[in-house]
Amino acid sequence: MAHVTQNWRVEKPAVVSRGGIVVAQYRAAAEVGAAMLRAGGNAVDAAVATAFALAALEPWNSGLGGIGYMLVQRPGEAAQVIDFGAVSPRKLDPAAFPLTGKTGTDLFAWPQVEDDRNIRGPLSVAVPGSVEGYGLALERFGSLPWKRVIEPAIALAQAGLPADWYVSLKILAVAEDLRRYPESRRVWLRRDLPPIHLTGAPIPRVKLAGLAETLRRLATAGRRDFYEGEIARALANDIGTAGGVLSTDDLAQYRARVIEPTRFVYRGTAVAGGPQLTAGPTLQDVLTRLQRERFGARPDATFFVALARALEGAYDERLKSLGDVERLDASTTHLTAVDRDGMMVALTSTLLSSFGSRFVSPSTGILMNNGIMWFDPRPGRPNSLAPAKRPLCNMCPVILARDGQPWLAAGGSGGRRILAAVTQMLSFAVDFGLDAAAAAHHPRIDVSGTGTISADSRLAPEVLAALRKAGTVAEVEHVAYPIYYACPNIIVRRPDGACEAISDVMSPSSGAVAA
Repeated sequence: MAHVTQNWRVEKPAVVSRGGIVVAQYRAAAEVGAAMLRAGGNAVDAAVATAFALAALEPWNSGLGGIGYMLVQRPGEAAQVIDFGAVSPRKLDPAAFPLTGKTGTDLFAWPQVEDDRNIRGPLSVAVPGSVEGYGLALERFGSLPWKRVIEPAIALAQAGLPADWYVSLKILAVAEDLRRYPESRRVWLRRDLPPIHLTGAPIPRVKLAGLAETLRRLATAGRRDFYEGEIARALANDIGTAGGVLSTDDLAQYRARVIEPTRFVYRGTAVAGGPQLTAGPTLQDVLTRLQRERFGARPDATFFVALARALEGAYDERLKSLGDVERLDASTTHLTAVDRDGMMVALTSTLLSSFGSRFVSPSTGILMNNGIMWFDPRPGRPNSLAPAKRPLCNMCPVILARDGQPWLAAGGSGGRRILAAVTQMLSFAVDFGLDAAAAAHHPRIDVSGTGTISADSRLAPEVLAALRKAGTVAEVEHVAYPIYYACPNIIVRRPDGACEAISDVMSPSSGAVAA
């Protein structure tokens, strides 16, 4: 058995409400979203307010410099996707990313690029779509004013991020890279070390004053200022001065778009997943394989073996045809929301790696994504580096509907591991009737194209034994840190009409908040 680093049992409460719920990886951000619901806003207003709050409270995972996808479904209507995914700069030159001839040091890595410039620094930055995506979502589906939705994030950014033990660990993990860039060093480090909360001392705060000013500007000038105005010029100048190629033209030409999700039916339940370049099509593949099986009353050895085989087969197909890859330090956030009228939202956004490119724009306080990491640096492949191109990603927001009514919204963070986690949450609910709390607390496996089944050591002995017969198994403890499994959250409508929601049990700061 693998080394055991903890011996406690961790549980997290679910929330039940008829008036709406927001679930996020940082509970204080979910509080912001719930306040929007109480103010008369709908699920999209709540989701966007939460996403902006996360830019101040969980900035290593997402923010104004990020990208993502949002699924929205109103009762009686079909789900739609807000696509604000990454696009590479038009002046990106694949020749600027020469290979060293070595394999990257991280698991699942592409061949290594000289100085890892596709992973960190200004050349790794793709066009950030989050601001445009959030704005389009509000324009198309929201009900509250843009300024009202941004205001709480301004106050949070001005106050600064409380540096608790988990924040200190997150900064420590990338401190060596943060030291490379003057503004990143100034914001995140103290004498080149992460801030530490000492016993008896006030909790230190990471001041994000530059971000607060940028949010104020956005609140008054509107979302397109990020792409065509003062913020756009500042971003492009900062990145260009540091050696990047993201330009004002890239920003001006960027548009989020409303597109169709991946649609299919699983055991009579309508599923809407992410579009073509996300994990949505692979989720369909996995569930199509699982649908051929028949299971008992609870997730048992038969189920987990069938699940492992379905995930292995789907990943073989994905890797063969699409060339996807993701590193272990991939960092993303997912939030779900439902309002009193039954509208559901599943929103996944990311900076890609933890702290993205590690590059903070000095003029704006924005931590930028490293979207170029998602491209294969080798030429002539399905996902190869190229200018003005959209890469493949592993995000997997999903909404399930029954009789035309949104029934379940879910998603997760964790790179390649997202697919397995989301599949299990859906299957626990659909195949076994588990409620949100039971699904979130049930031990899981992970299969993500590595040739090994990672299995939570809390699974029943007969399950572990059956998995060992089916393939190579590594018993991997599910702990708060390091993150070995994806971090899903979920909202499910109960038969009595109320909704139940819960965040990832092992995420220290996550939570569900009722309106």
